[in-house]
Amino acid sequence: MRSTTLCESPNKVFGRSYPLGANIIDGGINFSVYSKNAAKIELLLFDEVNSARPSRIIEFDPEKNRTYHYWHLFVEGLQEGQLYAFRAHGPFKPEKGLRFDGSKILVDPYARAIMVGKDYDRQAAIRKGDNCRHALKCLVVDPRSYDWEGDQPLESRYATSAIYELHVAGFTKHPSSGVPESKRGTYCGLVEKIPYLQKLGITAVELLPIQQFDEQDVPAPLKNYWGYNPIGFFSPHAGYSSDQERLGPINEFRDMVKAFHRAGIEVILDVVFNHTAEGDHTGPTLSLRGLENEAYYILEKDQRYYANYSGTGNSLNANHSVVRRMILDCLRYWVCEMHVDGFRFDLASVMSRGEKGEPLENPPVLWAIESSPELAGTKIIAEAWDAAGLYQVGSFIGDRWAEWNGHFRDDIRRFIKGDEGMVKQVAHRIMGSPDIYHDPKREPNRSINFITCHDGFTLHDLVSYNQKHNEENRENNRDGADENFSWNCGAEGLSNSAEINQLRERQLKNFLTILMCSQGTPMLLMGDEVLRSQNGNNNAYCQDNETSWFNWELVEKNRDILKFVKDLIQFSQSRQLFSEEQFYKTGKIGQSPYVTWHGIKLGKPDWSRSSHSLAATLVHPRADEHLHIMLNAYWKPLKFQLPPLKKGRKWKRIVDTSLPSKQDFTPISKAIIIDKNYYKLSDRSVAVLFSGLESIRES
Repeated sequence: MRSTTLCESPNKVFGRSYPLGANIIDGGINFSVYSKNAAKIELLLFDEVNSARPSRIIEFDPEKNRTYHYWHLFVEGLQEGQLYAFRAHGPFKPEKGLRFDGSKILVDPYARAIMVGKDYDRQAAIRKGDNCRHALKCLVVDPRSYDWEGDQPLESRYATSAIYELHVAGFTKHPSSGVPESKRGTYCGLVEKIPYLQKLGITAVELLPIQQFDEQDVPAPLKNYWGYNPIGFFSPHAGYSSDQERLGPINEFRDMVKAFHRAGIEVILDVVFNHTAEGDHTGPTLSLRGLENEAYYILEKDQRYYANYSGTGNSLNANHSVVRRMILDCLRYWVCEMHVDGFRFDLASVMSRGEKGEPLENPPVLWAIESSPELAGTKIIAEAWDAAGLYQVGSFIGDRWAEWNGHFRDDIRRFIKGDEGMVKQVAHRIMGSPDIYHDPKREPNRSINFITCHDGFTLHDLVSYNQKHNEENRENNRDGADENFSWNCGAEGLSNSAEINQLRERQLKNFLTILMCSQGTPMLLMGDEVLRSQNGNNNAYCQDNETSWFNWELVEKNRDILKFVKDLIQFSQSRQLFSEEQFYKTGKIGQSPYVTWHGIKLGKPDWSRSSHSLAATLVHPRADEHLHIMLNAYWKPLKFQLPPLKKGRKWKRIVDTSLPSKQDFTPISKAIIIDKNYYKLSDRSVAVLFSGLESIRES
């Protein structure tokens, strides 16, 4: 090990302040990192990821290797694949927001790849003293070295999208996946399941976090499974790669994206710009904390402590100028260099807070994302709330942001469960939530509709449990949401009662039918199509085991419900009724699509609190498509009057969730014609009738 200063001669190349990170230029590598208050920065070069000591330490000269608050230097002869990290020396004054610790190895915030050695230890970054042997190491990557073979992001419309939220590892990690053991739980393992997703009708996968995260950020012996604790915003998570060579993870991720695009499926990343794995004031010094704590994080008035709007210990200071630039640079990198198609922003409302945590009317970072020309063709989806009570569904800024519609999830759950006072809310939800999204020019498909997601019960558990059962998380069942608007249909958990199981299956189909027949973009949770269960755990963030994994034996076991879901998606994707880019009008107005509301009697919807039923007729004049949907959340059968059609037209039954498998969904070409002027719908059931040009030709 030797210490070197690259500033002996005024003719020496001292490096450039831009671009940030490690970049290959002019026969070497330029390093640049931001720190306002550091007294000294060191670049550490390593030969191996498990090296206990750097092979070389190069000190930045504060006079010649610093421009403004950017520390930079150029090292000739270094190449792609070089391992490196930083150390930052400066004042440790937590009461002033400064937490420099020159003994800690720091990850470059702009590192494009991060390697995790066999001796990595999160606790070593908390304990006093040097943690070199136990630290993460950054890797120099040249984006130009990969052959994309002409691939580009797909830029599909929301109106034609069906999103599938999945966990990269959990999708293929189960022994039943059929994926070779060496590929299970990896990017290339996921590629092997693309045909399954194609047959299901999925047009976009939304991947739970793949930015490098700390798997040890959870009490031992558990493992952080979800990955909502990033430490490398630009880096694909190395643990999801079957290839653990230096450039293996980044190349395998790019291969995966390319394979999805060849199959016509978009890749959306669930990104976490609201907090990091460094946690609260007792957490480790891994990167941002050791480089410029007061810039990267929102601090409390007592600056020893972190504002915690994320519920995880800290909150990223997203609207600080340096952090804002990092976020924009990161998003552009994933789109331009890694070819991803969009982003779902975890707890996006944290990003709307100012440097003191106050909600901002016009958050600079969110407007910058919205207006970035490099991101203009991507999907940007907000989880428009945070863990501190800020709830912005329907009021999130901007013109092109889509939103996870939490109202859709809650209102549909409550209606199907049988709660009172939900009929009017359900009417709004199935029409794209015009009561929430008031701008008539807003595309209704920017409402991302979902019944379940990773956070909460699976669809199977939603109809099988009244309470959460999170004991395996070792927090005495205190974690996870207490109110799930679930109903176990008469027994908690698994049941041997045929009556209960039949009711559960009907309720499942009710949820799925409303999801796929509503205006907006539908999102399905991994495994819901085959009734994956987490045994009542509604917060399985630390369950890297069969509790969370996709059990592929369910594909055959529950093939009937899988077929029902496939048919629903195909029906929804094939009808112009469900891909309209403007809100439906109420009542017929020219050639515009319109909706008419009914109760059990035509034109007489029952909006009262005690009502549990509703019917709607959707008409798309230009496509000549008519759809009639009847919802009966009542515990007795109801007889619904049917609207008349013009001469020669007939209603055909597409869906009736009360019917047994193979009759519950019928393709238009084989659908039963309804000759009567009414339809008798069983208790707790949904029925869908259709009439269109295709059905006339087939009649």
